[in-house]
Amino acid sequence: MTNKYRMIQVGTGGQGNGWCSRFLPPNIADGRIEPVAAVDVNPDVLVNAQQHLGLPPEKCYTDIERAFDENPADFCTVVVPPAFHESVVDVALAHDMHIISEKPIADTLEGSVRIAAKVKRAGKKMGVTMSHRFDQDKTTLRRELRSGRAGTIDYIICRFTCGLRNFGDWGAHFRHTMEETLMIEGSVHHLDIIADLADSKCDTIYAQTWNPTWGEYNTGSQGHVMMTFENGTRAFYEGAKTNASGFNGWSQEYFRAECENETLIMDCRRIERFPYQPKLSSREGQGEEVQLMEQSKWRNEWLIAQFLDWMDGGPPMETNVEANLQSVALIFAAIESSHTGQPVKVQEFLRQAQEEEERAHAT
Repeated sequence: MTNKYRMIQVGTGGQGNGWCSRFLPPNIADGRIEPVAAVDVNPDVLVNAQQHLGLPPEKCYTDIERAFDENPADFCTVVVPPAFHESVVDVALAHDMHIISEKPIADTLEGSVRIAAKVKRAGKKMGVTMSHRFDQDKTTLRRELRSGRAGTIDYIICRFTCGLRNFGDWGAHFRHTMEETLMIEGSVHHLDIIADLADSKCDTIYAQTWNPTWGEYNTGSQGHVMMTFENGTRAFYEGAKTNASGFNGWSQEYFRAECENETLIMDCRRIERFPYQPKLSSREGQGEEVQLMEQSKWRNEWLIAQFLDWMDGGPPMETNVEANLQSVALIFAAIESSHTGQPVKVQEFLRQAQEEEERAHAT
Protein backbone atom coordinates (compact mmCIF):
# COMPACT_ATOMS: atom_id res chain seq x y z
CA MET A 1 0.00 0.00 0.00
CA THR A 2 1.29 3.45 -0.91
CA ASN A 3 0.64 6.54 1.20
CA LYS A 4 0.70 10.27 0.56
CA TYR A 5 3.36 12.10 2.54
CA ARG A 6 3.50 15.78 3.47
CA MET A 7 6.77 17.41 2.36
CA ILE A 8 8.70 20.62 2.94
CA GLN A 9 11.08 21.56 0.12
CA VAL A 10 14.28 23.16 1.44
CA GLY A 11 16.12 24.92 -1.38
CA THR A 12 14.29 26.19 -4.47
CA GLY A 13 17.03 27.85 -6.53
CA GLY A 14 19.63 26.18 -8.74
CA GLN A 15 19.30 22.41 -8.25
CA GLY A 16 16.31 23.14 -6.03
CA ASN A 17 14.49 24.44 -9.08
CA GLY A 18 15.14 21.06 -10.71
CA TRP A 19 13.50 19.37 -7.75
CA CYS A 20 10.51 21.69 -7.99
CA SER A 21 10.08 21.52 -11.76
CA ARG A 22 11.24 17.99 -12.71
CA PHE A 23 12.01 15.53 -9.91
CA LEU A 24 9.07 15.98 -7.54
CA PRO A 25 6.14 16.53 -9.97
CA PRO A 26 6.00 12.90 -11.28
CA ASN A 27 5.82 11.60 -7.71
CA ILE A 28 3.27 14.26 -6.80
CA ALA A 29 1.21 13.22 -9.84
CA ASP A 30 1.35 9.62 -8.55
CA GLY A 31 -0.44 10.80 -5.42
CA ARG A 32 2.53 10.09 -3.13
CA ILE A 33 3.61 13.60 -2.08
CA GLU A 34 1.72 16.62 -0.78
CA PRO A 35 3.95 19.74 -0.71
CA VAL A 36 3.03 21.85 2.32
CA ALA A 37 5.80 24.48 2.37
CA ALA A 38 9.06 25.59 0.81
CA VAL A 39 12.12 27.39 2.18
CA ASP A 40 14.98 29.33 0.62
CA VAL A 41 17.14 32.14 1.96
CA ASN A 42 16.70 33.92 -1.37
CA PRO A 43 13.07 35.08 -1.60
CA ASP A 44 13.33 35.59 -5.37
CA VAL A 45 13.67 31.84 -6.09
CA LEU A 46 10.67 30.83 -4.00
CA VAL A 47 8.63 31.53 -7.10
CA ASN A 48 9.84 28.13 -8.36
CA ALA A 49 7.93 26.39 -5.58
CA GLN A 50 4.85 28.47 -6.34
CA GLN A 51 4.94 27.76 -10.08
CA HIS A 52 5.84 24.07 -10.01
CA LEU A 53 4.65 22.77 -6.63
CA GLY A 54 1.47 24.85 -6.48
CA LEU A 55 2.31 26.42 -3.14
CA PRO A 56 0.75 29.79 -2.26
CA PRO A 57 3.10 32.66 -1.33
CA GLU A 58 2.21 32.38 2.37
CA LYS A 59 3.62 28.83 2.38
CA CYS A 60 6.99 29.97 1.02
CA TYR A 61 9.50 31.05 3.67
CA THR A 62 12.98 32.45 4.13
CA ASP A 63 12.99 31.37 7.81
CA ILE A 64 13.40 27.58 8.09
CA GLU A 65 12.37 27.41 11.76
CA ARG A 66 9.14 29.23 11.07
CA ALA A 67 8.39 27.05 8.04
CA PHE A 68 8.83 23.85 10.03
CA ASP A 69 6.99 25.18 13.09
CA GLU A 70 3.94 26.24 11.07
CA ASN A 71 3.73 23.24 8.69
CA PRO A 72 3.73 19.73 10.14
CA ALA A 73 5.23 17.35 7.59
CA ASP A 74 6.41 13.76 7.23
CA PHE A 75 9.68 14.53 5.48
CA CYS A 76 11.77 17.31 4.03
CA THR A 77 14.21 17.62 1.17
CA VAL A 78 17.70 19.11 1.57
CA VAL A 79 18.75 20.87 -1.63
CA VAL A 80 21.19 23.50 -0.36
CA PRO A 81 25.03 23.73 -0.53
CA PRO A 82 26.72 20.86 1.34
CA ALA A 83 28.08 23.13 4.10
CA PHE A 84 24.48 23.79 5.23
CA HIS A 85 23.15 20.22 5.13
CA GLU A 86 23.68 19.49 8.81
CA SER A 87 21.79 22.56 10.01
CA VAL A 88 18.77 21.55 7.92
CA VAL A 89 18.98 17.96 9.18
CA ASP A 90 19.01 19.26 12.77
CA VAL A 91 15.82 21.23 12.20
CA ALA A 92 14.14 18.29 10.48
CA LEU A 93 14.98 15.86 13.29
CA ALA A 94 13.83 18.37 15.88
CA HIS A 95 10.47 18.34 14.07
CA ASP A 96 10.30 14.52 13.88
CA MET A 97 10.77 14.33 10.10
CA HIS A 98 12.40 11.91 7.71
CA ILE A 99 14.88 13.39 5.20
CA ILE A 100 15.93 13.02 1.58
CA SER A 101 19.03 15.00 0.68
CA GLU A 102 21.15 15.92 -2.28
CA LYS A 103 24.68 14.53 -2.23
CA PRO A 104 27.08 14.63 -0.49
CA ILE A 105 25.80 14.01 3.03
CA ALA A 106 27.90 16.98 4.18
CA ASP A 107 30.99 18.92 3.14
CA THR A 108 33.27 17.02 5.54
CA LEU A 109 33.60 13.37 6.54
CA GLU A 110 33.14 14.34 10.19
CA GLY A 111 29.90 16.16 9.38
CA SER A 112 28.66 13.24 7.29
CA VAL A 113 29.34 10.72 10.07
CA ARG A 114 27.72 13.04 12.59
CA ILE A 115 24.57 13.37 10.46
CA ALA A 116 24.28 9.60 9.99
CA ALA A 117 24.63 9.09 13.74
CA LYS A 118 22.02 11.74 14.54
CA VAL A 119 19.54 10.19 12.11
CA LYS A 120 20.11 6.72 13.58
CA ARG A 121 19.65 7.92 17.16
CA ALA A 122 16.45 9.70 16.16
CA GLY A 123 15.09 6.54 14.55
CA LYS A 124 14.44 8.35 11.28
CA LYS A 125 15.01 7.53 7.63
CA MET A 126 17.40 9.55 5.48
CA GLY A 127 18.17 8.96 1.82
CA VAL A 128 20.85 10.59 -0.34
CA THR A 129 20.19 11.12 -4.04
CA MET A 130 23.19 9.68 -5.88
CA SER A 131 21.36 10.47 -9.10
CA HIS A 132 24.04 9.53 -11.63
CA ARG A 133 24.33 5.94 -10.39
CA PHE A 134 20.60 5.58 -11.09
CA ASP A 135 20.67 6.99 -14.60
CA GLN A 136 19.56 4.82 -17.53
CA ASP A 137 23.01 4.13 -18.97
CA LYS A 138 24.76 3.39 -15.66
CA THR A 139 21.91 1.13 -14.54
CA THR A 140 22.14 -0.80 -17.81
CA LEU A 141 25.91 -1.21 -17.43
CA ARG A 142 25.45 -2.44 -13.87
CA ARG A 143 22.88 -4.99 -15.08
CA GLU A 144 25.33 -6.29 -17.67
CA LEU A 145 28.11 -6.70 -15.13
CA ARG A 146 25.78 -8.30 -12.55
CA SER A 147 24.49 -10.80 -15.13
CA GLY A 148 27.75 -12.75 -14.96
CA ARG A 149 28.07 -12.86 -18.74
CA ALA A 150 31.23 -10.75 -18.69
CA GLY A 151 32.84 -12.89 -15.99
CA THR A 152 35.11 -11.53 -13.27
CA ILE A 153 35.84 -7.80 -13.44
CA ASP A 154 39.57 -7.07 -13.63
CA TYR A 155 39.57 -3.26 -13.68
CA ILE A 156 37.35 -0.24 -14.42
CA ILE A 157 38.23 3.05 -16.09
CA CYS A 158 36.13 6.21 -15.74
CA ARG A 159 36.64 9.53 -17.52
CA PHE A 160 34.77 12.76 -16.70
CA THR A 161 36.19 15.81 -18.48
CA CYS A 162 34.74 19.29 -18.89
CA GLY A 163 35.81 22.65 -20.29
CA LEU A 164 34.33 24.78 -17.49
CA ARG A 165 37.34 26.76 -16.36
CA ASN A 166 35.88 30.27 -15.95
CA PHE A 167 34.15 31.57 -12.83
CA GLY A 168 30.47 30.72 -12.97
CA ASP A 169 30.85 28.13 -15.73
CA TRP A 170 29.99 25.32 -13.30
CA GLY A 171 26.64 26.75 -12.22
CA ALA A 172 26.49 28.01 -8.64
CA HIS A 173 29.39 30.23 -7.63
CA PHE A 174 30.09 28.26 -4.43
CA ARG A 175 31.61 25.50 -6.58
CA HIS A 176 34.33 27.93 -7.67
CA THR A 177 35.16 29.15 -4.14
CA MET A 178 34.93 25.93 -2.09
CA GLU A 179 37.82 23.60 -1.29
CA GLU A 180 38.33 20.45 -3.41
CA THR A 181 35.39 21.21 -5.68
CA LEU A 182 35.87 18.34 -8.16
CA MET A 183 35.88 15.66 -5.47
CA ILE A 184 33.04 17.01 -3.34
CA GLU A 185 30.73 18.23 -6.09
CA GLY A 186 31.61 15.96 -9.01
CA SER A 187 33.65 12.88 -8.19
CA VAL A 188 31.27 12.03 -5.36
CA HIS A 189 29.06 10.63 -8.14
CA HIS A 190 31.75 8.95 -10.20
CA LEU A 191 33.65 7.16 -7.45
CA ASP A 192 30.27 6.03 -6.11
CA ILE A 193 29.40 4.56 -9.53
CA ILE A 194 32.78 2.84 -9.82
CA ALA A 195 32.32 1.22 -6.41
CA ASP A 196 28.81 0.14 -7.36
CA LEU A 197 30.03 -1.42 -10.61
CA ALA A 198 32.86 -3.16 -8.74
CA ASP A 199 30.22 -4.46 -6.30
CA SER A 200 32.66 -4.16 -3.41
CA LYS A 201 33.87 -1.80 -0.71
CA CYS A 202 37.01 0.15 -1.54
CA ASP A 203 40.11 -1.02 0.30
CA THR A 204 42.81 1.46 -0.77
CA ILE A 205 42.67 4.79 -2.60
CA TYR A 206 45.47 6.99 -3.95
CA ALA A 207 44.71 10.39 -5.48
CA GLN A 208 46.18 13.61 -6.77
CA THR A 209 44.05 16.76 -7.07
CA TRP A 210 45.18 20.15 -8.29
CA ASN A 211 44.11 23.39 -9.93
CA PRO A 212 45.83 24.71 -13.09
CA THR A 213 46.67 28.41 -13.21
CA TRP A 214 43.94 28.90 -15.84
CA GLY A 215 41.20 27.34 -13.74
CA GLU A 216 39.10 29.89 -11.86
CA TYR A 217 38.53 27.64 -8.85
CA ASN A 218 39.86 27.71 -5.32
CA THR A 219 41.40 24.23 -5.16
CA GLY A 220 41.10 20.82 -6.73
CA SER A 221 39.35 21.30 -10.05
CA GLN A 222 41.31 18.40 -11.60
CA GLY A 223 42.04 14.92 -10.24
CA HIS A 224 43.38 11.41 -10.87
CA VAL A 225 42.35 8.56 -8.55
CA MET A 226 43.49 4.93 -8.28
CA MET A 227 41.33 2.48 -6.31
CA THR A 228 41.67 -1.13 -5.17
CA PHE A 229 38.56 -2.93 -3.92
CA GLU A 230 38.18 -5.69 -1.36
CA ASN A 231 37.21 -8.19 -4.08
CA GLY A 232 40.40 -7.47 -6.04
CA THR A 233 38.89 -5.17 -8.68
CA ARG A 234 40.99 -2.13 -9.54
CA ALA A 235 39.94 1.22 -10.99
CA PHE A 236 41.33 4.46 -12.38
CA TYR A 237 39.43 7.75 -12.53
CA GLU A 238 40.21 10.89 -14.53
CA GLY A 239 38.23 13.96 -13.52
CA ALA A 240 38.61 17.45 -14.97
CA LYS A 241 36.67 20.71 -14.89
CA THR A 242 39.23 23.01 -16.54
CA ASN A 243 40.26 21.24 -19.76
CA ALA A 244 40.31 23.02 -23.12
CA SER A 245 37.46 20.80 -24.33
CA GLY A 246 34.92 18.65 -22.53
CA PHE A 247 34.66 15.19 -24.05
CA ASN A 248 32.78 13.38 -21.27
CA GLY A 249 30.82 15.85 -19.17
CA TRP A 250 27.77 15.39 -16.97
CA SER A 251 25.68 12.37 -18.02
CA GLN A 252 28.10 11.73 -20.91
CA GLU A 253 30.83 9.97 -18.92
CA TYR A 254 33.12 7.27 -20.27
CA PHE A 255 33.35 3.92 -18.45
CA ARG A 256 35.29 0.85 -19.53
CA ALA A 257 35.02 -2.44 -17.64
CA GLU A 258 37.74 -4.92 -18.53
CA CYS A 259 36.40 -8.36 -17.62
CA GLU A 260 37.34 -12.00 -18.01
CA ASN A 261 35.06 -12.69 -20.98
CA GLU A 262 34.25 -9.24 -22.35
CA THR A 263 35.20 -5.61 -22.51
CA LEU A 264 32.22 -3.33 -21.88
CA ILE A 265 32.43 0.32 -22.92
CA MET A 266 29.99 3.12 -22.15
CA ASP A 267 30.71 6.42 -23.89
CA CYS A 268 28.27 9.33 -24.04
CA ARG A 269 25.35 7.06 -23.07
CA ARG A 270 26.08 4.36 -25.66
CA ILE A 271 27.12 0.91 -24.40
CA GLU A 272 28.87 -1.73 -26.48
CA ARG A 273 30.37 -5.12 -25.72
CA PHE A 274 33.48 -6.75 -27.12
CA PRO A 275 33.61 -10.52 -26.41
CA TYR A 276 37.00 -12.16 -25.96
CA GLN A 277 38.55 -13.05 -29.32
CA PRO A 278 42.13 -14.37 -29.21
CA LYS A 279 44.72 -12.33 -31.12
CA LEU A 280 42.10 -9.91 -32.49
CA SER A 281 42.24 -6.13 -31.99
CA SER A 282 39.09 -4.03 -31.64
CA ARG A 283 38.12 -0.40 -32.07
CA GLU A 284 35.58 1.53 -30.05
CA GLY A 285 32.41 2.01 -32.03
CA GLN A 286 32.65 -1.40 -33.68
CA GLY A 287 31.31 -3.53 -30.84
CA GLU A 288 27.88 -5.07 -30.26
CA GLU A 289 25.55 -2.33 -29.01
CA VAL A 290 23.71 -3.00 -25.75
CA GLN A 291 20.13 -1.71 -25.65
CA LEU A 292 19.48 0.61 -22.74
CA MET A 293 16.90 -0.45 -20.17
CA GLU A 294 13.50 1.25 -20.23
CA GLN A 295 11.37 2.39 -17.28
CA SER A 296 9.25 5.43 -16.40
CA LYS A 297 11.60 7.10 -13.89
CA TRP A 298 15.35 7.61 -13.70
CA ARG A 299 17.82 9.53 -11.53
CA ASN A 300 16.25 11.71 -8.83
CA GLU A 301 12.69 10.91 -9.86
CA TRP A 302 13.43 7.21 -9.32
CA LEU A 303 15.34 7.80 -6.08
CA ILE A 304 12.49 9.86 -4.63
CA ALA A 305 10.14 6.96 -5.47
CA GLN A 306 12.55 4.55 -3.74
CA PHE A 307 12.58 6.79 -0.67
CA LEU A 308 8.77 6.82 -0.60
CA ASP A 309 8.69 3.02 -0.94
CA TRP A 310 11.03 2.84 2.06
CA MET A 311 8.69 5.12 4.02
CA ASP A 312 5.82 2.80 3.05
CA GLY A 313 7.61 -0.02 4.87
CA GLY A 314 9.72 -1.41 2.02
CA PRO A 315 13.44 -2.17 2.26
CA PRO A 316 15.87 0.73 2.81
CA MET A 317 16.81 2.51 -0.39
CA GLU A 318 20.29 1.61 -1.63
CA THR A 319 21.57 5.10 -0.95
CA ASN A 320 20.35 5.35 2.63
CA VAL A 321 22.56 7.61 4.73
CA GLU A 322 24.38 4.76 6.51
CA ALA A 323 25.25 3.00 3.25
CA ASN A 324 26.15 6.30 1.62
CA LEU A 325 28.93 6.87 4.14
CA GLN A 326 30.96 4.58 1.86
CA SER A 327 30.58 7.09 -0.96
CA VAL A 328 31.54 10.04 1.24
CA ALA A 329 34.50 8.12 2.65
CA LEU A 330 35.84 7.61 -0.89
CA ILE A 331 35.85 11.34 -1.53
CA PHE A 332 37.46 12.44 1.70
CA ALA A 333 39.96 9.59 1.66
CA ALA A 334 40.93 10.72 -1.86
CA ILE A 335 41.35 14.29 -0.61
CA GLU A 336 43.44 13.03 2.33
CA SER A 337 45.60 11.04 -0.06
CA SER A 338 46.13 14.07 -2.28
CA HIS A 339 47.16 16.20 0.70
CA THR A 340 49.55 13.62 2.18
CA GLY A 341 50.84 12.03 -1.02
CA GLN A 342 50.13 8.61 0.48
CA PRO A 343 47.49 5.93 -0.23
CA VAL A 344 44.65 5.72 2.30
CA LYS A 345 42.96 2.60 3.68
CA VAL A 346 39.35 3.67 3.17
CA GLN A 347 37.57 1.44 5.68
CA GLU A 348 40.03 2.33 8.46
CA PHE A 349 39.66 6.01 7.55
CA LEU A 350 35.87 5.78 7.88
CA ARG A 351 36.01 3.69 11.04
CA GLN A 352 38.26 6.24 12.75
CA ALA A 353 35.81 9.03 11.94
CA GLN A 354 32.92 6.99 13.32
CA GLU A 355 34.82 6.16 16.52
CA GLU A 356 35.69 9.83 17.00
CA GLU A 357 32.02 10.77 16.61
CA GLU A 358 31.00 8.14 19.17
CA ARG A 359 33.54 9.51 21.67
CA ALA A 360 32.42 13.09 21.06
CA HIS A 361 28.76 12.14 21.55
CA ALA A 362 29.54 10.20 24.73
CA THR A 363 31.12 13.28 26.31
